[in-house]
Amino acid sequence: MPNDLERQSGGETLTREEQFEKLLNAYRCYYDVTREFPVGDFVFPAMAEFHSRSEKYVLVKKAKIWGMEMNEYVYFLLADRLEPEMLRHAVDLAREDGLGRIKPHSEHMYSHVSLSIIAQEIPGETARLIRRYRFHKNFRLSLHGWMEFRIAAFDRSSGGLISNPAGKDVRKTLEQNLTQYTRERRKNK
Repeated sequence: MPNDLERQSGGETLTREEQFEKLLNAYRCYYDVTREFPVGDFVFPAMAEFHSRSEKYVLVKKAKIWGMEMNEYVYFLLADRLEPEMLRHAVDLAREDGLGRIKPHSEHMYSHVSLSIIAQEIPGETARLIRRYRFHKNFRLSLHGWMEFRIAAFDRSSGGLISNPAGKDVRKTLEQNLTQYTRERRKNK
């Protein structure tokens, strides 16, 4: 009989890797996804990039009134038991790599660097670290935009979601794509 870690769907169960594939498919609609993404001494299972540019001009493109760019870099992490040391290491690597990808200029509005985690188990100490983590950086007093680091994690053992204050959108994506089985099980109880 499947436990809280698995979803029954016509007798089939959804493994962590299948959940990860479902999440990546949701990102593929708008993001460029790279599998097995190496950063330093660590390999993230995937990384997704999103770039958006808007501009307003009068009659011809050379008469530009304004322009703005928005970027997001999402690093994915899979873990059996997410220990605090592993979280710190992954956060440091994702933050530094993401910062290296940001090219601030007068039309850069913001960039988000996100860490999306699917873990079999997240201990209480690690969950507290996720909830308390904050990193925000302004470029030239925000004249060249800003950067925010976001974290969201899905704990398969409890079906719970955890995020830092900035990670609510990443958490929402995890919830929409991974917690359907949790809601179904609650309805059936």
